[in-house]
Amino acid sequence: MKIIILGAGQVGGTLAEHLAREENDITVVDTDAKKLRELHTKIDIRTVTGAGSYPIVLRQAGCEDADMLIAVTNSDEINMIACQVAHTLFRTPTKIARVRATAYLTRKGLFAHEAIPIDVLISPEQVVTDHVRRLIEHPGALQVLEFAGGLVQLVAVKAFYGGPLVGQDLAFLRRHMPNVDTRVAAIYRRNRPIIPRGDTVIEADDEVFFLAARRDIRAVMSELRRVERDFRRVVIAGGGNIGERLAEHLEHSHQVKIIEHSLERCTTLSERLDRTVVLHGSATSKRLLEEENIEECDIFCALTNDDEVNIMSSLLAKRLGAKKVLTLINNAAYVDLVQGGEIDIAISPQQATIGSLLTHVRRGDIVNVHSLRRGAAEAIEAIAHGDKQSSKVVGRTIREIDLPEGTTIGAIVRGKEVIIAHGDVMVESGDHVILFVIDKRRIRDVERLFQVGLTFF
Repeated sequence: MKIIILGAGQVGGTLAEHLAREENDITVVDTDAKKLRELHTKIDIRTVTGAGSYPIVLRQAGCEDADMLIAVTNSDEINMIACQVAHTLFRTPTKIARVRATAYLTRKGLFAHEAIPIDVLISPEQVVTDHVRRLIEHPGALQVLEFAGGLVQLVAVKAFYGGPLVGQDLAFLRRHMPNVDTRVAAIYRRNRPIIPRGDTVIEADDEVFFLAARRDIRAVMSELRRVERDFRRVVIAGGGNIGERLAEHLEHSHQVKIIEHSLERCTTLSERLDRTVVLHGSATSKRLLEEENIEECDIFCALTNDDEVNIMSSLLAKRLGAKKVLTLINNAAYVDLVQGGEIDIAISPQQATIGSLLTHVRRGDIVNVHSLRRGAAEAIEAIAHGDKQSSKVVGRTIREIDLPEGTTIGAIVRGKEVIIAHGDVMVESGDHVILFVIDKRRIRDVERLFQVGLTFF
């Protein structure tokens, strides 16, 4: 595909890397020539220096014959105008824009074909808020992803010494839990992927990705690690968009406190939130954390826009007795450095956002894409179409499907029914098939599986 990306920041740069690896024709536009040079030395892409909303710059970038425009600059207005210009002057088929301000997002009818013609709106703050919320709802999980409207979840957990399954093979899981159907999609051991088979033995410290119907997630988690009690007391460092949205979602079911350093923002938060306690001060203040009984906190969420503040406040909160700490880290290079030590969960907002962007870039009828393990792997929800003659998956059992190496089918959703993928399960037209791909180079092969042959038409 020929794709133009506006904005060479963290999301734009990371997305360009992802898509260039998959042999797309990528052009990145930014006003910062230095950023573009750095990106160009790292990956083989075209770059154009200039304002992404200017018609002449979009023409230079090749908008006349581009398949897709992805506007992810730091300005909502530039992103919106660029989509309008691309539609009016160049008839670009697909336009995706990052829009952050709720003042725009809450206006009905604003983003319509006859108004501002944006096909897909991406709100990073909402994506990250949902990501954090799911982790709070599943104590002990490292990642929680939803498919088929939430009917199926993919959960990553770390197997602990003393867990019932540690030292057992995967076949034991089925015998041990006959009433719960689940599928282990992948195991990461010392950062290396293992394709799970019935005789694969789970070791302590393995990162296990498993799929199950939403109702069964808790039961499976309890087999892999000690059951943790629900989080009740939540402390949020940072009262920005993410902190506010998270507090708004949790305040009626949890005890929530927000620490915010801006007095003006504290006033705004206290007016907008009903039950949340808003505290004015620094999240890195030992005295403030002690005064607020941080040792009674179930989870401390560092969600400011400053990586250093997030890391230092998380380390301090953990030392002072917070049971779990979750840290938002913008610099992707830091994520692997800090997760798993004193910081329990590190979240990269770019990776969370990129998954929702990739959904619209994939070929075939792909309805969901989640980027996993800092972009090394992907979980994909694809819809099977056609019949046995026109499709490579419909009318075949999972055992018969010629899956690319390193790819596993975890589950199928048929209507409202969740069918965990075993070898004898037959794929029907209209099924939502959930796949786990550990080798990103195989993504194109996976897409081809779900593209319907000409005989279907």
